Amino acid sequence: MTRLAGSTLLVTGAARGLGRRLALQASARGARIVAWDLDGPGLEALADELGEALLARSVVDVTDRDSIAAGVDAVPGGAEAVDIVVNNAGVISGARLVDLRPEQIERTFAVNVLALYWVTQAFLPAMLRRDEGHVVTMASAAGLVGVARQTDYSASKHAAVGFMESLRAELRRDGAAVSTTTICPFYIDTGMFEGARSKLPWLLPILHEPDVAAKILQAVEQDKPVLRLPPIIGSLAVGRILPTRLFDRLMDLLGVNESMDDFVGRHSSSPGG
Repeated sequence: MTRLAGSTLLVTGAARGLGRRLALQASARGARIVAWDLDGPGLEALADELGEALLARSVVDVTDRDSIAAGVDAVPGGAEAVDIVVNNAGVISGARLVDLRPEQIERTFAVNVLALYWVTQAFLPAMLRRDEGHVVTMASAAGLVGVARQTDYSASKHAAVGFMESLRAELRRDGAAVSTTTICPFYIDTGMFEGARSKLPWLLPILHEPDVAAKILQAVEQDKPVLRLPPIIGSLAVGRILPTRLFDRLMDLLGVNESMDDFVGRHSSSPGG
């Protein structure tokens, strides 16, 4: 089991939204926090909230390996000091494929996919040497099913799910005592998905940020390999046994492909949750 109390937890995209909430709740459970984000003023505000629980904060571009290396160097004790890595930083475009600019697509994959490799590679060797640690990645329910107006985002989250599943398989085959947790939530009210709607909120509710953070930390403490929120998301795998046209019809009935019709999102270049 992973203990938060006394551990050091690194969060990317920590200056706001879910990343900020995870940092605050983890610190309340006794964890020391390493906070990374592109938003320097946001990190300063978080530092005021965390007080002595903050071990280090750095303006880090998770798409840039040199920036990540500098962030690691800024942690007292370096990579060896970090027990839990939370890959939380993420971006979304929310546009139809024909309207997406090439730089938007590249940005989505740089933040949502490639950063998982660069950040995890920065800390995993130290975890393997100690034979303990925990890697957490914020994927999405969109990593389990394609969604209209998410051709870049959904594909990137499918990649995140595959990354974590393969990493879990590698660690298990090598007999390493490093845990992994993949988070697959429906929309969360962090502002990142502002305007996204649920057709059936009694079945697929918009999730509340504090509740999601608490469930994520509980899943980490329990070494839960996958957390799907709400639980109905777990039925997607069962639905996949249906013929494609019937599965598509089911998604339409649930309102999945109209959920982004009024999407406006958060207007900022800084990735976050």
